[in-house]
Amino acid sequence: MSDIHRRDALKLIGLMAAAPTFSFSCTTQEPSESDAASQVATQPAADYERQFFTDHEFETVRVLSDLVIPADERSGSATDAGVPRFMDFVMTDEQMGGREAMEQRQTAMRGGLAWLDYQCRERFDALFVDCTEAQRRELLDLIAWPEDAPPDMEAGVEFFNSFRDLTASGFFSSRMGMEDVQYQGNTYVEEWTGCPDAVHQHIRLEEA
Repeated sequence: MSDIHRRDALKLIGLMAAAPTFSFSCTTQEPSESDAASQVATQPAADYERQFFTDHEFETVRVLSDLVIPADERSGSATDAGVPRFMDFVMTDEQMGGREAMEQRQTAMRGGLAWLDYQCRERFDALFVDCTEAQRRELLDLIAWPEDAPPDMEAGVEFFNSFRDLTASGFFSSRMGMEDVQYQGNTYVEEWTGCPDAVHQHIRLEEA
């Protein structure tokens, strides 16, 4: 990382400390005709083109979101579900709280990504995307568990908590995510026989 890039990263990290997190709440309520214009879409349109992230930031988001939700036997990864594109959409949508809130989200996100690169450069002499899988996980282990995180990792904890929430929001509001949880929407059931025994056992309801 060059000196100018290092200074830029430190500036962003400083701004991040004063910025709020960038999670948001998705609504599943159908908008009425009168307030349809004020409702926020939870996924970008099919023809949406990236507007916020730089190429490097976008690649960092791809790598990090796939560490949060990797591909498994049920479905693809966060990137497969379009989460990085979803995040770019969230960063640039003024309907989510107005311009000031949008700018605060952008500062928190950009500062957090710069924080990752700065920490990796200091520890491993490489940017986050260029680190090994083990090195990335070593850093994330320091910020993924808030109660166990070192005091000097507080900024990273706040960033990663928000990033993880946003990854989940993007994934489970996507078609892939809905299929992953077998979401069926409002479907007619002729007879409700209660929660299946297997689910009761899974959540240990019988012990309550």
